[in-house]
Amino acid sequence: MNLSQNTIQEVQERADIEEVVGDYVSLKKKGQNLWACCPFHNEKSPSFSVAPNKGIYKCFGCGKAGDSIQFVMDLEGLSFPEAIKHLAEKYGIEIEEDKRLPADQEIYNERESLYIVLNYAANFFKEQLHHHEEGRSIGLSYFKERGFSSQIIEKFDLGYSLNQWDGLLKAAKAAGHSEELLEKAGLIIKKEEGKVYDRFRNRVMFPIHSVAGKPIAFGARILIKDKKQPKYINSPETDVYHKSDVLYGMFQAKQAIRSKENCYLVEGYTDVTSLHQSGVENVVASSGTSLTTGQIHLISRYSKNITVLFDGDAAGIKASLRGIDLILEGGLNVKVVLFPDGEDPDSYSQKLGDEAFQQYLINNAKDFIRFKSDLLLEDTKRDPIKKAETIQDIVRSIAKIPDPVKRAIYIKECSDILEIDEALLVAEQNKIILREKQVKGDITQQQANSLNQSYSQAPEQIKKRYSPYEVAALQEKESIRLLLSYGDLPLAEDTTLIQYLVQEFKKTEFIHPVYKRIFQDFKSHLADGAILNEAHFIKHGDEEIRKAIFSLFTDRYELSENWEKKFQIYTIHEKHILTDSAFSHVLRLKHRSILHLMDVNNQKLRDIASLIEEEKILKYQIQLNQAKKEIGDLLGMVVVK
Repeated sequence: MNLSQNTIQEVQERADIEEVVGDYVSLKKKGQNLWACCPFHNEKSPSFSVAPNKGIYKCFGCGKAGDSIQFVMDLEGLSFPEAIKHLAEKYGIEIEEDKRLPADQEIYNERESLYIVLNYAANFFKEQLHHHEEGRSIGLSYFKERGFSSQIIEKFDLGYSLNQWDGLLKAAKAAGHSEELLEKAGLIIKKEEGKVYDRFRNRVMFPIHSVAGKPIAFGARILIKDKKQPKYINSPETDVYHKSDVLYGMFQAKQAIRSKENCYLVEGYTDVTSLHQSGVENVVASSGTSLTTGQIHLISRYSKNITVLFDGDAAGIKASLRGIDLILEGGLNVKVVLFPDGEDPDSYSQKLGDEAFQQYLINNAKDFIRFKSDLLLEDTKRDPIKKAETIQDIVRSIAKIPDPVKRAIYIKECSDILEIDEALLVAEQNKIILREKQVKGDITQQQANSLNQSYSQAPEQIKKRYSPYEVAALQEKESIRLLLSYGDLPLAEDTTLIQYLVQEFKKTEFIHPVYKRIFQDFKSHLADGAILNEAHFIKHGDEEIRKAIFSLFTDRYELSENWEKKFQIYTIHEKHILTDSAFSHVLRLKHRSILHLMDVNNQKLRDIASLIEEEKILKYQIQLNQAKKEIGDLLGMVVVK
């Protein structure tokens, strides 16, 4: 819609920022400005400020800012012309259009006519549901049996299409809508022999809305068992409905997605309505189709976090994994919740009840690496070839992430979960990225070969099995390496790395005698305000300490400068993700120390003679096992910001 400058200017002058924002949030005066909790992100203390004298808003938490038009665009997900039109209607401003070519005007008029006839159809189906005997006895009864409240039925404009060949056709024509327009809107079907009939008959109706709330299509579910009829039928593609760019429930969910900073993704219409009924409003559905880049882009306008809810069906899950890769490729963070076998979001929400179901979603959200490794490695325990292929598949998913910092964090977590050397995973990831660049024509085969040869790869083998003592000692060695490399660098919590590690390891005893002595030296000098470096240990340490320091004084792997300078393939240095590295490292060391203590305990149990002593050791073992589980659960999470 080409709006005239007069219309735009009048809206800009009349749209009072306090009034516009006040329609959505409760503003309280504090000084010269007005304050509220931000509608764009979840917060408890108000950081969203409105300055009436300047006509602008600013959130000091998430950074959103602009004027009244920008506010409506951001909150409602509207384009600039749509926001102008929305505000013009609010203030009773007559909308003037720029002069346009007749062809452009005709296209615009037809689109507006489609919106009008689709809105008529949505109201018609609602009318049949609530006021027609057949609609009440069949359609409304079905919704009530599913547990849908009157508020949910109204919220989603649910309806019913009568068991008639031409119920909508006759009513629409009587209301002045042409057969041609009804056909273009996907509401009727015309056969070559001249037969015309309604597309939707004898079904409950789920209107599909645009982001601005206009009905643009329908999904329809049959309520009788008929092998000749599909369970669901949907509107065809039209000038106003492109299914690859639309998600069911986005209009009803967009504000909740923003405030919760997360979007739940389900498969069907009833999954969305059932979750709303359970108090989970930040949910949309792909409506039974494979997830598309257009749909992912739509979600990204409201949140960078997606949680995919999977039915407990292994075959269907594996077929849907491509959607996770698309989400990662789109730069979004993805988690997964898996329901028990035979359950879906609709059935399980009704089984558990609202509060328990909401808690289930929180407690069972897995990071995609943990989910994918658990799922794919289940069938490969005794087949090393399949295991290698599965690991490559997981790394391929990581390689799709556009942000190199996130890739580096995921690679670290993948290394820990799969017990594969991190350098090997980095090498495999970069090979995959190079192949993708070759396919796109960004680099030649010769350039790719040169870059691969320049990378000092780790031995291409899975780590050997270490004893619990050796595993814990290796992690202690990693502590010393981090301290020597980055001990004085600050972390996110306004503390240095050495202060963080010393605090975290207060109750953790190092078991390797050399690393224990080195760490003790770090602690004692830190009390005097000094942070040691490798020169101190080389000068003052004994032969064992000097040997340990020399073994740590090397980079983990090297890259040709062409990777970044010429081909923009970035491998993040550890110092760029130090906070995440330190957090994961502390958990790993504690986890591996516990494994060592459990191993020592098992040794004691073999030689124990007293029942009292045995009971004491078993009690301690239970405590260790609980601590191991708690830390293990944390290690299955990836912290990405």
